[in-house]
Amino acid sequence: MYPGTLTDVAGLEVGHFTDARRPTGCSAVIAREGAVAGVDVRGAAPGTRETDLLQPSNLVEKVHAVLLSGGSAWGLDAASGVMHWLEEHDIGLKTGYGLVPIVPAAVVFDLGVGDARIRPDAQAGYQACVAASRQPTAQGNVGAGAGALVGKLFGIKRAMKGGVGSASLTVDGITVAALVVCNAMGDVFDPVNGQLLAGARTADGAALLGARDALLAGQMAGETPHALLAGTNTTIGVVATDAVLTKPQAQRLAQVAHDGLARSINPVHTQLDGDTLFALGTGHSGKPANMLLLATLAAEVTARAVVNAVLAAQGLSVSGQRWPAAGEIANLSI
Repeated sequence: MYPGTLTDVAGLEVGHFTDARRPTGCSAVIAREGAVAGVDVRGAAPGTRETDLLQPSNLVEKVHAVLLSGGSAWGLDAASGVMHWLEEHDIGLKTGYGLVPIVPAAVVFDLGVGDARIRPDAQAGYQACVAASRQPTAQGNVGAGAGALVGKLFGIKRAMKGGVGSASLTVDGITVAALVVCNAMGDVFDPVNGQLLAGARTADGAALLGARDALLAGQMAGETPHALLAGTNTTIGVVATDAVLTKPQAQRLAQVAHDGLARSINPVHTQLDGDTLFALGTGHSGKPANMLLLATLAAEVTARAVVNAVLAAQGLSVSGQRWPAAGEIANLSI
């Protein structure tokens, strides 16, 4: 496991709500004082809310929280619960007619794990805020990662358990961290040594197959259209720093953070994924942005958070189906 979590960035709190009825949930990142924000969507099947306002040319400068949720498009409803919690705590954009908390959100598709009628709602988002703190962020089968799977190129039955991961780095007094929910179609690799950690399994389920190699060898003929539905895979997350950012710089940070996904997931940013990353700048360090340094750190912590998502995950059994965790596969030594 790589060290650090998103709460190492001063000014941020993280809370998870994990539904006890089936593996699903949501994760809230709270910036009580507001944070300059950006977003970049690379997957072709996203489920998002309030992303247009984050474009640098648009009016709103800061957000007050970001929600990551399971439940596919249904899970976007959880953001309204985050808004209610923020309003109760006097956090939001002052309009003269009342507070309007700004809460962008993104979702992953986990409806294939258990009863699809159970998904995060407004109360789930509210409870994630109640649970939020500055303590190190829980990882693995929690929050929006509770029902996350990875390696679905040959269908959900040959997938493995994904989850929530986080990591941070501090260089020259600037901290950059990421929180990622990995529910990818592709496989997960350690970017340092190239080791395949989790992903599509062989037909007997006992070993890792290697989706990239299978694609290159032409082994997918006739299988993909029947096994996968667009939007049923996605990696979403938040990369954040305590440096002082402008809105264009925040958008750029979100863009380069996707390099971290490309280093740790293959294939990534597909027609079947909704990969979306938000970037936040709290400004708590008081230091101006060195974008070369920040970009390097953002990609690195994002890749590390993806790795941690699968290493922290635990195997999951639901309705007779078993999805093993990374450490359970015979040809993987962690």
